[in-house]
Amino acid sequence: MAYQATVIPVMIASPGDVDAEREAIRAVIHDWNDVNASESKVVLNPVGWETHSSPELGARPQELINSRLLDDCDVLIGVFWTRLGTPTGEAQSGTVEEIERHVAKGRPVMIYFSSKPVAPQSIDATQFAELQAFREKLKPRGLVETFDNLEQFRSKVSKQLQLCLNNNPYLKELTQPVSKAEPINVTHPPLPTSINLTDEACTLLRAASKEDSGVILKRLDFSGSVLVAGVESFGGVNGREAAKWENALSELQIEELVVNSGNNIIFKLTHKGWQVADAIKD
Repeated sequence: MAYQATVIPVMIASPGDVDAEREAIRAVIHDWNDVNASESKVVLNPVGWETHSSPELGARPQELINSRLLDDCDVLIGVFWTRLGTPTGEAQSGTVEEIERHVAKGRPVMIYFSSKPVAPQSIDATQFAELQAFREKLKPRGLVETFDNLEQFRSKVSKQLQLCLNNNPYLKELTQPVSKAEPINVTHPPLPTSINLTDEACTLLRAASKEDSGVILKRLDFSGSVLVAGVESFGGVNGREAAKWENALSELQIEELVVNSGNNIIFKLTHKGWQVADAIKD
């Protein structure tokens, strides 16, 4: 039976010597979906350069991966064994650049280092030394996990991915249950400073102000974009409905009632926004 769900893209980041681990991550994600998606209305989507990119000229290769794939991902799972990867011109490797970029956005990152046995003659000494230095750099930031074999790796990723979904504030905000708001027509009193807003913009602003966080969250599901404000959600029914509420959000931005604070995903009420919201509350 069909159902609507929030899709969370999960970036799989690694150099080229951990193919089995990349497949293990995909298997864990598919297993999670099989068990949890229907009940939680959340679907995890594994994303990797080898499956989600295409040949293209005109920019740095890693820059294309960043803009086409990484920037839309909400979680990153990184895994290393003996190599750090190829320098990109901006970072020591593409995987390192992906990790640092994701951390800078304040999104959850899970990083694993393999301790599997390896034939000494197959190790690139320079790569291995750079990898160890990078690992030591990450340790103070609390980003490091290790594993001895593929079975242990799958077990750790499965458990820790669930913990991340349950406890990470960014992901909890994406996956919190919301109630669909019925379209309403309301007449609002005059707004301060001669601000003119549509009924939809007033409704969206008022809904956001009902929570102390004053946040409007923009996310995508299978039926289109959805705006979540307080405990209500708007749009997502079809393209026309989604466009109406997108326009309402644009109004609030133009009037400086909300500010974009998270890559066009999180919008927060400004001081002016709180004042106007108070003026239009029932």
